[in-house]
Amino acid sequence: MAIEGSVVEARQPRIRLGMVGGGAGAFIGAVHRIAARLDDHYELVAGALSSTPEKSIASGRELGLDPARCYGSFKEMAIREARLKNGIEAVAIVTPNHVHYEAAKEFLKRGIHVICDKPLTSTLSDARKLKKLADESDALFVLTHNYTGYPMVRQARQMVQDGVIGPVRLVQMEYPQDWLTENIEQTGQKQAAWRTDPARSGAGGSTGDIGTHAYNLGCFVSGLELEELAADLDSFVPGRQLDDNAHVMMRFAEKDGVRAKGMLWCSQVAPGNENGLKIRVYGTKGGLEWVQTDPNYLWHSPFGEPKRLLTRNGAGSDAAAGRVSRIPSGHPEGYLEGFANIYTEAARAILAKRQGTKVDPAVFYPTVDDGLKGMIFVEACVQSSKRNGAWVKV
Repeated sequence: MAIEGSVVEARQPRIRLGMVGGGAGAFIGAVHRIAARLDDHYELVAGALSSTPEKSIASGRELGLDPARCYGSFKEMAIREARLKNGIEAVAIVTPNHVHYEAAKEFLKRGIHVICDKPLTSTLSDARKLKKLADESDALFVLTHNYTGYPMVRQARQMVQDGVIGPVRLVQMEYPQDWLTENIEQTGQKQAAWRTDPARSGAGGSTGDIGTHAYNLGCFVSGLELEELAADLDSFVPGRQLDDNAHVMMRFAEKDGVRAKGMLWCSQVAPGNENGLKIRVYGTKGGLEWVQTDPNYLWHSPFGEPKRLLTRNGAGSDAAAGRVSRIPSGHPEGYLEGFANIYTEAARAILAKRQGTKVDPAVFYPTVDDGLKGMIFVEACVQSSKRNGAWVKV
């Protein structure tokens, strides 16, 4: 109930969202839909959800979409939705990597905002072309490096920027999994089949799928730019065409008088690991450690003092974490909420663009530039490994 004399701000209509991919049986499509709806900024109204019109319509009906707005191809959807009075304003692209460039191109050139799953594309060439398109378009391009949405990751980044741990010297990144320990792609397992196929995934296997996440997170928190790397990639499972394990040494560009070093390990053949994403950043005054399995905690180790446990919305938690938190301390927030934070940041930018107003400076999300850096990272890893782990300029 409004208080007499108060002004009640009218809520803007939800952003009309379309989706490419993410039909029946697709894990990441459901994650994107939950993330989009969590803070109630979007309404899914159209989709090219599968590779055939029949499957797309069936998946759309299951989601309650109008069959007339379930399309057989992303190009058909882009053309028709751009002409509709109430056509989609944004599209989520949740397909295998090789579709990202062509799909994003069709929507960007029609002024429709793009929210794209990572990695950016399947090839570095397509990534460069997509960056050019995104830079020239009036539409926004958002890349869902969802781990940058976690509150305590935001806090870690802010602490580094504030100089709490001093100039950064070391960055340790790892992302081990075990789900590809056996050759399950040969059994018809859908997710394994496309992720281990160079034609659909690109030149990187574990490096592209999860290594890009670890690399993006390391740069996001540390604020550093990679200068060169030396990589050792393996395909341990017989017959596998792409890497399933990688060890990467890194040299970062000088910052604050220090040339930091880094190490990254990503693996999909490490039994006992599910989604073991971890980052550790060490500076001249202390260190920070964040583990995705305990995402509401951030360890701060001031040099010469006892370690301190910082908790989301708890004592010592700052505004950077608070603005992307929803619930009081002690109640866990995790993967879906972190993912939703990327969608909500994107919504704030899209709604500002709709109104013709400036975006709040506090709003930020991964962009096409982050995606291009990820593809350059993958390409450099592949080239280095082919040259017996030689150092490669990025």
